[in-house]
Amino acid sequence: MLSQHRFILWSFALFIWAVPSAALDLSKAVVVSPENVSGPEKKAVTMLVEEVEKRTQIRWERSSSWPPSPTPVIAVGPASALNSFAGEFAEELSGDRGVDGAEGYRIRVKRRKNTPVVLVIGNDARGVLFGIGRLLRVLRMGPGVVTLPDNFSIATVPRYRLRGHQLGYRPKTNSYDAWDVARWEQYIRDLIVFGCNAIELIPPRSDDDADSPHFPLPPMEMMMQMSRLADEYGLDVWIWYPAMDPDYGDPKTVEFALKEWGEVFQKLPRIDAVFVPGGDPGHTRPAVLMQLLAKQTENLHHFHPKAQMWVSPQSFNQPWLDEFLGIVRNQQPPWLTGVVYGPQVRLSLSQLRAAVPEKYPIRHYPDITHSLHCEYPAPDWDSAYAATEGREPINPRPLGQATIFRLTQPCTIGFLTYSEGCNDDVNKTVWSALGWDPAANMTNALREYSRYFIGDRYAEAFAQGLLALERNWRGALLTNESVFTTLTKFRAMEQSASPQLESNWRFQQALYRAYYDAYTRSRLLYETDLEAKAMVKLRDAKKPGSLTAMSQADAILERAVTERVSTHWRARVFELAEALYRSIGMQLSVPLYKAKAVDRGANLDNIDVPLNDRLWLKERFAAIRDLPDEGERLKRIESIVKWTDPGPGGFYDDLGNLLRQPHLVRGAGFEKDPAFLNSALIDFGYKSGRISWWNNATSLYDEPLKLHYDRLNHGARYKLRVVYASDVASRKIRLVANGNIEIHPFRAKTIPPQPIEFDIPPEATKNGELTLSWFREPGLGDNGRGCQVAEVWLMRISARL
Repeated sequence: MLSQHRFILWSFALFIWAVPSAALDLSKAVVVSPENVSGPEKKAVTMLVEEVEKRTQIRWERSSSWPPSPTPVIAVGPASALNSFAGEFAEELSGDRGVDGAEGYRIRVKRRKNTPVVLVIGNDARGVLFGIGRLLRVLRMGPGVVTLPDNFSIATVPRYRLRGHQLGYRPKTNSYDAWDVARWEQYIRDLIVFGCNAIELIPPRSDDDADSPHFPLPPMEMMMQMSRLADEYGLDVWIWYPAMDPDYGDPKTVEFALKEWGEVFQKLPRIDAVFVPGGDPGHTRPAVLMQLLAKQTENLHHFHPKAQMWVSPQSFNQPWLDEFLGIVRNQQPPWLTGVVYGPQVRLSLSQLRAAVPEKYPIRHYPDITHSLHCEYPAPDWDSAYAATEGREPINPRPLGQATIFRLTQPCTIGFLTYSEGCNDDVNKTVWSALGWDPAANMTNALREYSRYFIGDRYAEAFAQGLLALERNWRGALLTNESVFTTLTKFRAMEQSASPQLESNWRFQQALYRAYYDAYTRSRLLYETDLEAKAMVKLRDAKKPGSLTAMSQADAILERAVTERVSTHWRARVFELAEALYRSIGMQLSVPLYKAKAVDRGANLDNIDVPLNDRLWLKERFAAIRDLPDEGERLKRIESIVKWTDPGPGGFYDDLGNLLRQPHLVRGAGFEKDPAFLNSALIDFGYKSGRISWWNNATSLYDEPLKLHYDRLNHGARYKLRVVYASDVASRKIRLVANGNIEIHPFRAKTIPPQPIEFDIPPEATKNGELTLSWFREPGLGDNGRGCQVAEVWLMRISARL
């Protein structure tokens, strides 16, 4: 039952909806559409009527002819059939050509006997579909009310011909594996409303488990249903089909693959294209892979004669990339439709476009779903977020995604985004909106998103809230005071929300993020302060003695667990996680909801990960207590207290800490280089020991990571202490000073990390400046990482003779 306060607010909202200014009242409208239209056009009209009813409880009447009485009319159809649905306005509209082009539409508002008429005219069947989607976005809807601004008019066509999203029904996703057919149809409709014209499916066998505890249907059966749904709405169907078997040079393996893929091709009612990634997963030499795909294309055409075959050079090392480009340029395979640019490609998108013959279009496969260890990581992301929210959090990044789009998309025919679940729902909308109009204003796009999915009353507040969630993630969390303000904004919406809105999964997702962010910042402030107080005890260890000082420090640090901060926010995060599981099967915990893994969006399990060096200090204390000598114990404690002290005339950088990297050469940065192919990237990996080892600065592929020092003492000698971070110790690293002085050759890293020291030759610092450049082994493929440096001390050791 609503409280009296909330009932008043809800009643006031109804009043606002009921008396809009300068708006057409369409609550009693009749939807007129021709009888003889295509199946997708009929589905489009059904979508219009049903989606309005869900939001208003108004069921519009449908008719193939205009009502004789002066009733509001919404007339919908293709331009080729104007005479059959546009009534008395057919002749006038036949001269109003709108904008020519596939999938385009125009929406016009007219008057008939002083009653409103809204005409949605598609240039083709998809134009009808997307025209209806646009109408749904601009309608003002509430219980018992449907209105439209009386001056609304638009004629538009999409800029990019491919605008789609990957919908992977598999265990690895954070929600999709729990969705039934009805949920998928609803989500496909939601994507259509914002201009999506293609979906990408995943076959039953991929780089994932064969089953999920959440599956309502077996993977092959659901794949068939999703292909059917897309076909009914007239959307293109792509398949992301990795070639994962170990040896396609073996005729038996090829025979098996042709049979397996062919069975999938045969069962799907619609396939427009197949995309085979060169890697991630899969690891087949290009010459062998291309031979396989020539045969698979023939296999595909047995069942879908017009379907296309696409391939990407993902994860290729330099020799394999050269071989791939040589095949495409020199052989120009006739079966190949185009090339896909996705994660783990060594080239930039513009470089790939320049390297591939013009006859082959480029399709983008942008990763919009991950926040770290990915193609387009969240820039300047704080380690506290990386340690808790992880790789696949709920991640609205509207302005960041717009930056990525506008820098990369002109080289392509469009995109099908890489998604691992509905955590990236806002990002899908951003890409769809920009795929239609690259100049689209993101705030306006978010207002339409909010109006359609959350409600007209919250259109502005929720849109601004999504922008605020993105700002929560920019820069050092210790100093980002807006995080608490963001939560205040969402709590205001939460307190006035109707029961229907409270059960809306998009609203729940935003609330979850707002509470989680605020709780994380509250803990970071608290635990940082606890560590500072513990260090005071350690600095004064001589007075009470080493053992007493460590016990005192231990007790202070333990308050992070025994005296938790902001427990009400923490409790609300858990409540919202439960609500999301019930509303859309979102799996935010492994033990509670049987998520695939913690790094697959199950960040509820990381909510209390320490945000200071408590665990590392406890390990050190245990080792120090075992020492028999008090003097040695005090010496070890002093090394802890002075860990970051480079000594007189020295310098220290914690390269993963946004507040402690003064010598890092950042490069162009996200705004010009969102994939960080030529910029330093803050990365995360190893999760043990000191917090400073959990994060690092890295460069990708063959680009060096650089630190630059100036104003060095001309008469001094220096020593370097460095900690190399790594998630894969086998990736070697090399250090060079000033471009030509080798400090050390390629060497493997250690896990766990440990400080190592090197002398800096006097000639490297004789001019008062020093540039240090780290490299990983050249030409490697995979994800490009490996040149990862966590901490650096440049220490002055003596005056030069």
